[in-house]
Amino acid sequence: MKISVLTVCRNAAGTIGHTLDSFFAQEHEDKELIVVDGASTDETLSIIRSYPQEQMVVVSEPDRGMYDALNKALGLFSGDAVGVLNSDDAYHDASVLGRLATALATSDIAIGHLDFVKDHESKALVRRWTATPRPPRGFRSGWMPAHPTFYVRRGVAEQVGAFDLSFAIASDYDWMLRATELFGFGSVVVDHILVDMMHGGASTRGLTSYISHNIESLYSRRRWLNSGIVDFAVFSKPARKLSQFFVVGLQNRN
Repeated sequence: MKISVLTVCRNAAGTIGHTLDSFFAQEHEDKELIVVDGASTDETLSIIRSYPQEQMVVVSEPDRGMYDALNKALGLFSGDAVGVLNSDDAYHDASVLGRLATALATSDIAIGHLDFVKDHESKALVRRWTATPRPPRGFRSGWMPAHPTFYVRRGVAEQVGAFDLSFAIASDYDWMLRATELFGFGSVVVDHILVDMMHGGASTRGLTSYISHNIESLYSRRRWLNSGIVDFAVFSKPARKLSQFFVVGLQNRN
């Protein structure tokens, strides 16, 4: 199974090397990396072009933001399955794509665990997102997968379509909701940490980003799931994230 990995970036010279290192270290050989760069003005492109180009497609041009770039990447991939690796994230170890290929052989969607880390040098753990099977009420219950661990077969990506550019920071949430709730594709949990994600991205910078993401997520549920002005997930979705900090706190005390 060929797995396509989509990476979008702009002025990511400080982190893109970790991302590329982790991709090329993958033991699963049938893979490709689609990089869509938003016309970086730093050394990002030079770093990208210093890596082997045989398994890469690189595009650099202005865009309208991350989700516009992801839509461009969706139009370029050639694999049997696809997922996103952000330009400040890295695969947890060399086995990740192989584990995903095994899971996707029998399921439309595969998800896994994710570590939020302070940086890729120390790998100091900030919180851990533990993937769980989709409950009966799915996104209505506050459940959601970690998008950097969300890999789908080609048919899923083709049916779900483009990321919605009306969302500033929650279009990935909306995309996963459509895949699982509207189209009803089944998912399987890979019981392994798949991605180390740098804490402090667009949706994790602080209280304002958390609130904005929650508001946009509610809008998505209202659009597709006919949720009310306020629904249960408004409270349960943030509560699930708070529990991730609690688990790490217990680990650090032991």
